[in-house]
Amino acid sequence: MKRSLAVCTIACYLGALVYGVASYAVGFKVNQSPSMYFFVWDMFCGWSAYEERLSIIGEGESGRFYQLAPAPWGNYPPYGDLSRHHYDSFAYHTGTIAANTLRYTDHEPMARVFVVQTVWSKKFNLPDELWNTRYPEPKLAHHYYHLRQVRDPAGNLLRNQMSWFDYQNQLAIRDNPRLLQDTRKGKPMFQVDPLNRGLDGGAGGRNAAP
Repeated sequence: MKRSLAVCTIACYLGALVYGVASYAVGFKVNQSPSMYFFVWDMFCGWSAYEERLSIIGEGESGRFYQLAPAPWGNYPPYGDLSRHHYDSFAYHTGTIAANTLRYTDHEPMARVFVVQTVWSKKFNLPDELWNTRYPEPKLAHHYYHLRQVRDPAGNLLRNQMSWFDYQNQLAIRDNPRLLQDTRKGKPMFQVDPLNRGLDGGAGGRNAAP
C-alpha cells in the first residue's frame, strides 16, 4: 500500500511538471490559474532598476478620455497601497479590466482603450532626507511614457507592443552590429507565444515601438 501511494505521488508530481513545462513551451493557458506559477523554471528573475505603472485609459467618441483602472466603485490594492492592475506587468489582463469597468458604468460610446506604461528610476523613490544625504543634485524624477497596447471597448487586442524595458534592450542591440548579427542567426523558426504570433521573432520577438 505504501509503495503504491509513493508511486502514485511521484507519478502525479512528474505529470504536473511535464504539463507545466509543456504548457509554457507552447504558450497554452499559462495565465489561466495562479497555480501555474509553481511550474515556472525561471521563477526568481532579477529586479529592475526602474519602477513602472500601467494606466488603462478609454477614449470616447467625443475625444474625451476616461480612467478605467482602478474602477470608480473602489480600489483593490492586494499588497500595500498599489492597485492590482499595476501588477499585470505583461499586460495580459488589461482588456478584461477595461471591459469590466465599461460594462458596469454609464458613459458615452467608447472608440478605443489605451494601455500606457509609465517608467522612472527607482532611486527617485527615496525619501527626501535620504536623497539629500546621497545625491548632491535636486530630486527631479524623469518619467518615460510608452504606449503598450491598444484595445477595442470589448477588451480585444488591436495593437500590442513590447514593454519599455524590451524596447530599450532592442535599441542597445541595434546600436551594436555584432549583437544585431547574432540575433539574426538565432531567429527562431517557430513563434509559440500567442501574443507574438505573426510578429517578428527576432530580438525580443515583438514589434518595435514607434
